[in-house]
Amino acid sequence: MAKKVLFINQEITPYVPDTEMSVMGRQLPQKIQESGFEIRTFMPKWGIINERRGQLHEVIRLSGMNLIIDDTDHPLIIKVASIPNTRIQVYFIDNDDYFMKRQMALDENGEEYADNGERAIFFARGVLETVKKLRWTPDIIHCQGWMADVIPLYIKTAYHDEPSFANTKVVTSLFQNQLKNDFGENFKRCVEFRDAKAELLEQYKDKVDLTELGKMAIDYSDGIVEAVAGVSQELLDYAASKSVPVLRYPGEDFGESYTKFYEQICPDEE
Repeated sequence: MAKKVLFINQEITPYVPDTEMSVMGRQLPQKIQESGFEIRTFMPKWGIINERRGQLHEVIRLSGMNLIIDDTDHPLIIKVASIPNTRIQVYFIDNDDYFMKRQMALDENGEEYADNGERAIFFARGVLETVKKLRWTPDIIHCQGWMADVIPLYIKTAYHDEPSFANTKVVTSLFQNQLKNDFGENFKRCVEFRDAKAELLEQYKDKVDLTELGKMAIDYSDGIVEAVAGVSQELLDYAASKSVPVLRYPGEDFGESYTKFYEQICPDEE
């Protein structure tokens, strides 16, 4: 029976401009699918995405839930589209406050959004709630980009009793640091959800930045990938200190390396 891999991506081309991350977000799911895995793919519905050109449409049966973050209700909207010339369907997490009419991590003036941390939390919870509704049980969840870095914590704590995720292994890809600012004083409070308790976050700095968020992802992941050249040496050393399996940068011909790494993280049952 084919293993199931859930890709939770920050960026996927052609919906956003080409970067190392968006190209990987596009190429890796296809290579893994062609290797015989069953896949699902999610990303944020960034405001820069042209819905008409990308042929996005809302999935009514999956939309309509409200997620409470920092005591505020935020409606969850799910959209879907197919990447041209592939068999890959992409689910988009949307919300009027966090994504509509807004850029990606930086605003029109090149300034980081003050609520980037909240956006990541909404995205993480939105993905996991939608996967539950899909009644789809991934063997592996692969997180690519800081927008997905809260996922490992939630899988191992807040969602560990959910049938969809009870036996799921989590892989986190490390990319180059994209943000200079921390996520503000309310980030830890916003992260708290079910068994993702405040005491679990005490080991991280009060003001969580991308390095601290990366450490949190490593602490709750079953495997780490050095996705590109030039990844933070501090995070690679941190992963090594935690004895987490690490796939070092495999270069541009990466499909087989990732497949073998998945098999290492989630071996076939005897």
